[in-house]
Order: sequence, then C-alpha cells, then structure tokens
Amino acid sequence: MKKSFFVGALLLCVAVLLVATTGVAQNQRIGTAAASELLIPVGARDLAQGGASIASSEGLESIHWNPAGVARMNGGAEGMFSSMSYIADIRVSYGAVGAKFGEFGSVALSLKSLDFGDIPLTTVDDPQGLSGATYSPSYMTLGLTYSRQITDAASVGVTAKFISETIARVSSSGLAFDVGVQYRGLLNLSGLALGITIKNIGPQMKYSGSGLLHLATSSEGLRPEQYFASEAAGFELPSMIELGASYGGKVEDNMMYNISGSYASNNLYVDEYRLGGEYGITLSGVGLFARGGYDFYPQIKDKNDRIFGATVGFGVTYNTGGANLAVDFAYRQVQLFDANTVFSLKVGF
Repeated sequence: MKKSFFVGALLLCVAVLLVATTGVAQNQRIGTAAASELLIPVGARDLAQGGASIASSEGLESIHWNPAGVARMNGGAEGMFSSMSYIADIRVSYGAVGAKFGEFGSVALSLKSLDFGDIPLTTVDDPQGLSGATYSPSYMTLGLTYSRQITDAASVGVTAKFISETIARVSSSGLAFDVGVQYRGLLNLSGLALGITIKNIGPQMKYSGSGLLHLATSSEGLRPEQYFASEAAGFELPSMIELGASYGGKVEDNMMYNISGSYASNNLYVDEYRLGGEYGITLSGVGLFARGGYDFYPQIKDKNDRIFGATVGFGVTYNTGGANLAVDFAYRQVQLFDANTVFSLKVGF
C-alpha cells in the first residue's frame, strides 16, 4: 500500500513539473505546425467526452488519446473502425487492430487517412480551373503501438507514427512518437486515475518534389532557360503534453459513471482545458451510455475565434457470448463549418 501511494504521488509530481516547464517554454507560433492532421481526434467514445479522458481511455480508442490504455483492452483482441465528417467536407477514416500477448504486453496497428475529395486544379494560365482538371491530396498516418501493464494500477504505452502527405507533385514524410502513462487507484483512492501523455515528438517535416521546380533564366553567365528547385522550409510537429485525471464508480451494480478533466500544453497553439463525463446503465446484457464534454481556451478571448465547441454522444454495447460489440456516436459543435459527426464500431474477442 505504501509503495502504491509513493508511485502515485511521484507520478503526480512529475506531471505537474512537466506541465509547468512546458508552460514557461511554450511557443505561440499559432498555425505554423506541420502535420496538423495528427491533432484530429478519432473514435466517438472519447471525443464525446470532450477529449478529457486521458486517464480513463482504454482499448483501441486510446491509441490517439493515451497509448497506455491499449494494455487495458477488454478481451484478448480488438478491431475498430471509425469515420468522421470533419471541417470543409473532409472525411477522416480510421482503423485499428490490437491483441494481447501475455506478459509481453499489447500491440496495436492503426491507420488514419483523410479524404479531401476532388479539388479543381488552378494554374497561372488557368486561374479559374476551366480545364476541369482536379487533384486530391493524400494524407495518411500509420501507427504502431506497444503497451504494457506494469502493475494492476499502472500501465505505459508508446506509439511510433509514420506520416505521409502528398499534394499534387510535392510530398513530405515524417516520424513522430507518443508516450503515455496511466495510473489507477491514485493515492490509494479507488476510482481516481491519473494520465500523462507526451505526443507528436519528432523531427521537422518539409516538402520536396517536382512541383517545386521552376523554369527560369539564370542571372549569372549565358546559360539558357532551365529548371531551378525551390527548397521548402521545415516546420515543427505539433508536439504537446497532456495531463488528465478521472474519477469513476458505480451507483448500482448495473449503473456506472465517470468524470474526467485534462489540461493540454501545446508548443504551437494555446493551452486547452477539457471536461467530460459518461454515465452508463446495463440491462439484460445491453449497455447504454450517455456522454458529454467541453473544452476551454482561456487565452482566446473572443468566442468567435474558437473553432470547436461542446460535444455530446451516446454508445451501445452488447455481449454476444463470443464477442463484445460497441457502437458509438459523437457530435461536436464547429464554428463557420458544419458540425463534426463521428461513428465508431468496435469488436472485441
């Protein structure tokens, strides 16, 4: 018991130190990050709680929120698919599979892709796009996650992400890492959990390709007109540190609740504070869940400058005897664009 108390207190101190250090060194170059698609959430269950479930997220949904939760998946294997209508008619598709391998831990593979549709191609000679030609950017992120429960209370996880972006005749690729810790029974209080994540740590990304070639005449000598390559600038990944806590329990044997809060310190954006909750009831093997959440940006004074607003959602689970099925939905308010809607399907064995 003393050991658990000490470990929990140590994790809490480390979390506070990390957040305080990042807050001092925070860089407010808003809008200059590379691979901003890494920040797009996946999975309806946690998004419906406002993304506050850093400490309580588990299973394949937690790959995005906190990879330490992958070790807490129900059963020996899981598969998940999620589809999200994002801003500006962008469709975000996400799929993941994972399995437990005994004392070795849990391993999961995930893929996120963005569908921008067909965009009219405009050029200097055809600024209106009258030719009818189109192009479609290709953005994909492939992730490999390893997670393990160190004790019944503590779990850790790490995700390596390969990033690929292609726009017409230019492309860029990069590598990023997420690291997370979850600790349940914090300070020997049943139901109290702590989560810490460090996300999107990796080298800068920059574009290259034939689309950066320009036909020009050299200003030196008598060389004829030829192609010159423009060197693109490199941009940092949107790295961040998140600290979350949650408290949950049961009202009755078939009724549960969970309340979560988190703080996110972004290197290239303003700080975020998130709150969320979940309430569930199980009847005849069917679980019904209601969820809600909200995030705050204290440094954004004008509410019209906020892109996203409140989130709500629901979920249904059913145990067939051989498999656990979960269907989740989330709705998120969006300024200037249509609201985001997310559907998720998860199967556990």
